[in-house]
Amino acid sequence: MNLQAYWYRDRLHPLLLPLLPLSAAFGLLTRLRRWSYRRGLTKTRCFTLPVIVVGNISVGGTGKTPLVLALAKALKEQGRNPGVALRGVGGKKLTRPTWVRADSNPFEVGDEAVLIATNTSCPVAACVDRPAAVEALQQAGCDVVLCDDGLQHYRLARQVEIAVIDGSRYFGNGRLLPAGPLREPLTRLREVDFIVVNEPEKTARFAGLATLPFAGENRQPFAMRLKTETFRAVHQTSESRARDSFHGQRAHAVAGIGNPSRFFELLTRLGVDLMPHRFPDHHPYQSSDLDFSDTLPILMTEKDAIKCKALPFAEAAKARQWFLRVEMELSPEFKQALADKLKRE
Repeated sequence: MNLQAYWYRDRLHPLLLPLLPLSAAFGLLTRLRRWSYRRGLTKTRCFTLPVIVVGNISVGGTGKTPLVLALAKALKEQGRNPGVALRGVGGKKLTRPTWVRADSNPFEVGDEAVLIATNTSCPVAACVDRPAAVEALQQAGCDVVLCDDGLQHYRLARQVEIAVIDGSRYFGNGRLLPAGPLREPLTRLREVDFIVVNEPEKTARFAGLATLPFAGENRQPFAMRLKTETFRAVHQTSESRARDSFHGQRAHAVAGIGNPSRFFELLTRLGVDLMPHRFPDHHPYQSSDLDFSDTLPILMTEKDAIKCKALPFAEAAKARQWFLRVEMELSPEFKQALADKLKRE
């Protein structure tokens, strides 16, 4: 039973009704855990530099990593020296902080870690112990740390919380795990500093966010929007093609991300006649995964390309593989609001 297929519907599907008692128990444990940290019964690790946590309250891809990339760029433009801390999901369990570079092995340190190191000039530290990663970045001279994911990782104290909302899937049926996609109740959003909606034009509900239970003074969410750039060759990134170069062509579309449908919809908007191939998030690709026994182009996300680039392929197969380079655009208002918040910390 593919739960996500039922989670992301406006109403609770009858097949999920037996899971409601488990959701209630999950909610109780979530509240007790949060209470324990608030009361100081469970210790948090604090730092002298500001920590910005970018996360979500729902399962699946909402756009956290693209937002981290955009924030790293914005912070550098503001004269900051940011670093990025993350668990290194998709790699090995790193119990000590590991410095990640563009040429690091994604099967060791994680695909998102290499993606961030490739697209920023920021120090990137991967470790399952997030506070340890933050400490390493502080010792390296960073004056602010972006934490990719970890909204529920309360052992790490933070000065700024940013919750990302998927503009197309929203909160699904609004239920807690396992009857729905929520890691925490919607009321958790009352406590975050900023709410960012990924491509809000995909849903008419964006304007109504301010009327939901988590809304309040200055709670109007900010928007981030996708900026499509070019297709780049997976194995020779200096080679590029215009974003409309596959218009009208038949092609394979590969996605091992939290929400593959978002990528497939984007390719469809670009006019690609695609054959979609879904893989789990952080899928440990093998060369055989891309053996489609034809000569059609293979299009993928940059996150998928990070791992596929490290695999052995025949030259003819390499020439068929392209990833779509995209960026997120942040509003000037959001950048200024974040800068003002950091000045107060």
